[in-house]
Amino acid sequence: MVPRIFAPTYVSVFLLLCCPREVIAPAGSQPWLCQLAPRCGDKIYNPLEQCCYDDAILSLSQTHQCGPHCTFWPCFELCCPESFGLTNNFVVKLKVQGVNSQCHSSPISSDCHSKRYFP
Repeated sequence: MVPRIFAPTYVSVFLLLCCPREVIAPAGSQPWLCQLAPRCGDKIYNPLEQCCYDDAILSLSQTHQCGPHCTFWPCFELCCPESFGLTNNFVVKLKVQGVNSQCHSSPISSDCHSKRYFP
């Protein structure tokens, strides 16, 4: 029988030996045991505070322009062109979690043509 004092040590050694992946955590956070660190290009980011958008790390609250009259949250939404020509219309659509979201298959969040948002 193993003394109770050594049990936490055995568990820690077991986790370190059985963890086949790199253990990396963003500065100021607790390490994530046996999980791949999320990356954006060659940089690590914290998915609880940030997202990866066009190989750039953004804050979850950051917004971008969608057409001339809308803003959208790139971490949660897509800016989708609806029509081209003299009047370029845009639609903001929701990203579906766990899926590689695309404009043609995502649900509409807001119509930039009917609502005019000015930052």
